Amino acid sequence: MPNCFQSGIGERRFFRATVSPMLLTLLCLTTTCATNAQESPKNVQSIPSLISQSPAPPLTGVASSGNQISLNGRTLPGTWLQRPGKAGQVTTHLSDGVFRQLIGVNFLNSSNSARQPIQWFSSVTKPLVLTTRLLGAYRYLDISNFAQTSGWEIRTNGNTLIIATPKAQIRNIIQSQERPEASAPLQQTRLLVDLDRPTPWQVVQGSIIKKIETPPSDPDTPTPKSTAPPNREWRITLDGIADPVLIERYTPQPPAAPPTLLPNLLKQLLPVTPTQPIPPAPTPEPLIQEVEVVKNQTIISLSVPFGLSPQVNTVTNPNRLIIDIRPDPLEERDITWAPGLRWRQHYVNLGTERFPVVWLEVNPRKFGLTLKPMWASLDGLAGIAPLIQTAQRYLAVGGINGGYFNRNNKLPLGAIRRDGRWLSGPILNRGAIAWNDSGQFYFGRLTLEETLITANNQRLPILFLNSGYVQSGIARYTPAWGATYTPLTDNEIILLVQKDQITQQLTGGKVGETAVPIPQDGYLLTLRANAVTAASQLPIGTTVSISSSTAPTDFSRYPHIIGAGPLLIQNRQIVLDAKGEKFSNAFIAEKAIRSGICTTPTGTLMITAVHNRAGGYGPNLAEHAQLMQQMGCVDALNLDGGSSTSLYLGGQLLDRSPSTAARVHNGIGIFLKPR
Repeated sequence: MPNCFQSGIGERRFFRATVSPMLLTLLCLTTTCATNAQESPKNVQSIPSLISQSPAPPLTGVASSGNQISLNGRTLPGTWLQRPGKAGQVTTHLSDGVFRQLIGVNFLNSSNSARQPIQWFSSVTKPLVLTTRLLGAYRYLDISNFAQTSGWEIRTNGNTLIIATPKAQIRNIIQSQERPEASAPLQQTRLLVDLDRPTPWQVVQGSIIKKIETPPSDPDTPTPKSTAPPNREWRITLDGIADPVLIERYTPQPPAAPPTLLPNLLKQLLPVTPTQPIPPAPTPEPLIQEVEVVKNQTIISLSVPFGLSPQVNTVTNPNRLIIDIRPDPLEERDITWAPGLRWRQHYVNLGTERFPVVWLEVNPRKFGLTLKPMWASLDGLAGIAPLIQTAQRYLAVGGINGGYFNRNNKLPLGAIRRDGRWLSGPILNRGAIAWNDSGQFYFGRLTLEETLITANNQRLPILFLNSGYVQSGIARYTPAWGATYTPLTDNEIILLVQKDQITQQLTGGKVGETAVPIPQDGYLLTLRANAVTAASQLPIGTTVSISSSTAPTDFSRYPHIIGAGPLLIQNRQIVLDAKGEKFSNAFIAEKAIRSGICTTPTGTLMITAVHNRAGGYGPNLAEHAQLMQQMGCVDALNLDGGSSTSLYLGGQLLDRSPSTAARVHNGIGIFLKPR
């Protein structure tokens, strides 16, 4: 988030992102590296040991595979494969994220990772169960019988799986007759969309709807100002053609003609009374804004008040979409996605408030499961990207956004350490999590203490390592930063250190103007503000070394670290001290969407996304700590939040529509070793 060292959440984007498991995210791969989903990061010669995920294993026993799907003529990103079956037939498998995103399939609870019950225009009591297969970074579902029963035609063309579903018709749209009072917000409204047959559908959260205020006919009457947060657009898209009557019924009407000026003329001729005119109550927005047909798809555009979101389900006999607009759309889920990896979601109560929480529960002692830091850029530390894109590039099966960063210059503002090497140092003694590949974790407030030592035993403190946090003092930049360093402040003195010897002294000049190469066999020291006077003590030819340690020293025992903050819980007790970690008062009080990570009494790890409470905003920091404690956390850390919050699994975001998720600098990835 912008300038997150000040606030932690630099931009306040309030929206009600549904966390229903029926949330479909067509946009999730629109701008991502779907074509690189089977590739490991490239162009990272400067930090080869830091990105050590091996390339995707060859898909043995696969007749064909690809990462594009043509659904009824529309080409979309999505991984698939076909395998030899019985009697010369082939079976078709879709990654489960794509199956949910593009088709509208609801995943039901399952304790067996090899079998996934689903519901799609069918009975919940007798669900269809699909077999699953873990390959690379995805879980694939065998959809062969499902597709045949549904009347789909499937064929392949190189990298593309072509799916054609039977033509469907939208016969009617029925809105619940239970209408609220004009002054009350829309509550518990239900829409029924009747179809002649099952068909793929998606729901996507759109942008905030900016309402145009209509001026009153009397210029002396004040225009009523709404104090409520604005509505948000949601779009329900179905592969089918709506009846023309429905399109006409929900075609937006042109604005009414401006009122006549006659009342104002009469008012000028009449005596003025001292009574204050009462502004009329604002007219509630209609729920259904428009129904239109675009390229053989019907799009139903909704205007949903703040605090409410659609929850979408399907039934059969008659074939119907049921869209409930409600303050608590989250449906409880407990799905064993892979051995040692569970996807869970439900509401957690805090007093009278209900908070939707979506999380992944990881058993790090399960063979093949590991966690690693990951970051957006291919060739250094400067850069941000959607978490979906970063996770796919690293071949992570799951993950969550990590620490803070500056959105303006896209630089990290906290600790990142992977495989024993520092990518970026900690700042401000903020909370961090450290771990190893054996499933051991450590939480605390972290400081990195580096000292530059000369041959005559001069000792100068190095305050920052590969950090976008700029203060007076000495900072150090290694090849992990990138090929070059560009001054972040005016008039820096830059020292080149190669093979433990100062080889050059440079003047940085104006901020952002001149890029200085970072030596592959050394590093740069930047002297800022008052520290520039130290340059005279460090002439060219000086031999130097660096001592480095962490406080607490326990952090140094762990190869992987992500810093964020504030620290929420230690040993089951809330230890929140946001002021001590130098977070702003605004950030401390703000109610916002939150990301978190914690350990449980059984030794499992939970990565969590807490969204807006039912009918309101997300938790503040104190509430976040209480929620994590209530969920059974032994140790817990707050991660970057707000629009950065992104919980990823198998090609999709579980907690929100990707169109509402901001690009992030770094995250924590979950990896499955190939068997």
